[in-house]
Amino acid sequence: MHLSRAVPPGSTTSFVRAHLPASVAEALGLAASLTDPARRGGAVPAPGTGHTADLWRALATLAAHDLSAARAVEPHLDAAAVLEQAREAGQVAPAATDVAGSADAAGSGGRASAAGPVWGVFAAEGPGVRLDATRAPAVAVDPDSADPAAPAASGAATAAPERWTLTGVKPWCSLAGQLDAALVTAWAGDERRLFAVDLHQPGVEVVPGTWHARGLVDIPSGPVRFDDVAASPVGEPGWYLRRPGFEWGGIGVAACWYGGAVGVARTLHVATVGREPDPWRFRALGVVDERLGDARRALAEAADLVDAGEATGREGRLLAKRVRGTVARAADDVLTAVGRALGPAPLALDAAHAARVADLELYLRQHHAEKDEASLGGAVRERALDLAVGSVGPADGVDAAGEGVDPW
Repeated sequence: MHLSRAVPPGSTTSFVRAHLPASVAEALGLAASLTDPARRGGAVPAPGTGHTADLWRALATLAAHDLSAARAVEPHLDAAAVLEQAREAGQVAPAATDVAGSADAAGSGGRASAAGPVWGVFAAEGPGVRLDATRAPAVAVDPDSADPAAPAASGAATAAPERWTLTGVKPWCSLAGQLDAALVTAWAGDERRLFAVDLHQPGVEVVPGTWHARGLVDIPSGPVRFDDVAASPVGEPGWYLRRPGFEWGGIGVAACWYGGAVGVARTLHVATVGREPDPWRFRALGVVDERLGDARRALAEAADLVDAGEATGREGRLLAKRVRGTVARAADDVLTAVGRALGPAPLALDAAHAARVADLELYLRQHHAEKDEASLGGAVRERALDLAVGSVGPADGVDAAGEGVDPW
């Protein structure tokens, strides 16, 4: 997981290193290229298929270069992995070209990339807004017609594909105005369900004037209004949140946090190595090295567990909480150490460093700090008590008081 070490030719990390983008538009093009089967080396493997460490190292490498670029690429790779997992699980998962096929419709300006449609994932909820999914009435179609939606003649009817529409407002839709399609969660009655949506179709409106952030300025993530927008279901209700890959995607985001922290730390490294010895800078650099090492090892161990099939269900959820917490704390400590060691000058006079700091501070807020730490503690307790129920004595890991299994 070291970002400065040599990587094998043909790896995802080597491809990213050779194509570091200079803008969000270029990052979207890189995203499409990474999932293009025609790319040399083929499409990027999904997490859990033996190349997870390379995938997360590539995301971290991109984030160390430009966190906004990583923020544009990571959701596309996550969406590709979700669709592939849905197909393998036998869930309803339309091909990307089927959902985003109207990207060249009049007024759309064409696809985000010539390499193929670029996807996002809109799965957040927010107060005061709701996106509802409604199943459209079933329509019989004529299987012999060139038009797949043509009504069937009497006696020739077959069932049409499941049809849904989305209506309402979805918050936190990053780059919605620049993407071709998205995987969107919506409420189908009392349950959340995942849908694939072509963002170029009528009825999709990016609400203007809502993004006022000073970090990730080029990644507008305001709400989108949906008005009777056609959508294709991906998985049964609740499948998106229950599948093993949900936790793995969360660790992929942590890999971006780690890369962003490396980018910030490089400013301190250059200042410390290139100037006269300063014990206070030495101390800060030592702290940064420790924290980045903690984050790097946590990600590397998690990648091994995911590829070994040991990060599913409860174990996968616990692993994701641990890794995200470790990386978030490390990144916070890096921001603090670098800021105190270098003072205001790079924040005021170095545009690239100031942007990296602002980007990382905002992105890290996806981790809910003490709230997520409490959630982790509860998960550790629940796992210990569940394991203790099936144990017969201290030899199996139960302490003398019968208070659960030591997780360390």
